[in-house]
Formats: sequence, structure tokens, C-alpha cells
Amino acid sequence: MLSLIETLKLRRQKLANLIEVPIVLWSGGRSSRNFAANVFPFRASSHFLYFAGLSIENAAIRLESGGLTLFVDESSPASALWHGASPSRDEIAAEIGADAAYPLSALADRVADAATVAVQDSQTRLKQAELLDRALSSTHPQGIDLELTKAIVTLRLIHDDAALEEIRKAVVVTVNAHQAGMSATLDATVEADIRAAMERVILANDMTCAYGSIVTVHGEVLHNDRYHHPVRPADLLLA
Repeated sequence: MLSLIETLKLRRQKLANLIEVPIVLWSGGRSSRNFAANVFPFRASSHFLYFAGLSIENAAIRLESGGLTLFVDESSPASALWHGASPSRDEIAAEIGADAAYPLSALADRVADAATVAVQDSQTRLKQAELLDRALSSTHPQGIDLELTKAIVTLRLIHDDAALEEIRKAVVVTVNAHQAGMSATLDATVEADIRAAMERVILANDMTCAYGSIVTVHGEVLHNDRYHHPVRPADLLLA
């Protein structure tokens, strides 16, 4: 098994073999719930993660000819107080094998003629469009952005060893979660009891659900997101 740095360098080199223009990928930022300080959990853009390896908030990477430049600000004293100490920019750069690292503000001078993939959170997507001076679409990329999208799809259609290892870990936890859910049906009174048993296994392994759990006796309703229905003997449960 290759190290993280070796895996990331190989991925970047494979991408460079598919597209010649410089690339800038943003990680994205947190989205607020009902007020600004109450935010949803952060997860970096999957394409950023694929080439950077770490879920770094409010960061960007520039890829060209297999090299990587990291753009991220140092964490503030307030962040350390609320969230604990964070690694420095140089420490992050060393961990992912970056060739150089700069504050996020320096990115403005390094985006000329770069391709990108639009991120999901609207604030970051607006910043992308502003810096690149063009409209961006997450569903209908154009020009060099479409070229980049096709290159990333080509690359990620075949999983490398590192990706397969992560899938295997997730599969083991998923099986355990479903087995816990099956056991919970013996004493459950409502769907939420079974959901709780399944998600407990996932959380105990420091993982999260890819999307909201579907645990329902009404399998005819696609993507059911309610868990209050009673669970009775002979019910068919979809989980």
C-alpha cells in the first residue's frame, strides 16, 4: 500500500496526463442552519479530497503538471479556543506532499486560465466565479471545466488501492450497522429505534452516513425521511 503522499502524487500525475491546463479545486465551506454560527458539519468537496487527501475547510489547491500548491489561511486564536489546536499551513502542506503553500488571498494571482469544478455551497461557488471571472454550473460545466470534469470522471471510474481500502472499511461498518438494525427489530416499537441502533454503530466507528438514513416500513415511499411509524410483527422493513 502506498503512503498518502505517494497516492496523492500518483493521482495528480494521472490527472496531468489527461488535461494540460492548470486546475484549481476548492474545498468549500460550512453552510449555516437557522443562523450564521449554527452550521452543518463540514465535508470537503470530494474532488478536492481525492487530490488533497484531507478535509480542509476554506482551502484551495492548484494542480499543474503533477504539482500541487496549497492555499489556506492559518487558524485563528479564536478557532483554537473553540475547536482546539489545528496544524499549521506548512504542516498540512507537508502531510499532503504540496510543493508550496500560501494564504488563501494569494490564490487570486494564480487562477488565470484555470479549470475548476463548481462546489456545492453557494458562498464558495460565488467566490469561484468571481476569481475565475466566469459563470459556473455544477450540472452543466462548459469549456475547460467540462474538459476537467471528464478527466476526473475517467480517473475516478477505476478505484486505486487507497480508495478500495476506504470502501472496504465502509463496507465492514455498513454490514455491522445492518446487523445491529436486524437485532433491534426484536424490541423496537417505532422505526426510529432501529435507525438509532444502526447509526450508533456508524458513529462508534467515527464515520457518518452519506445521506439521511432510510429506515421505514413504508418502502413504497422513495427516500422516506420520517421514522415515527410503529414496527409490528410481520412488517417488511426497508433500511
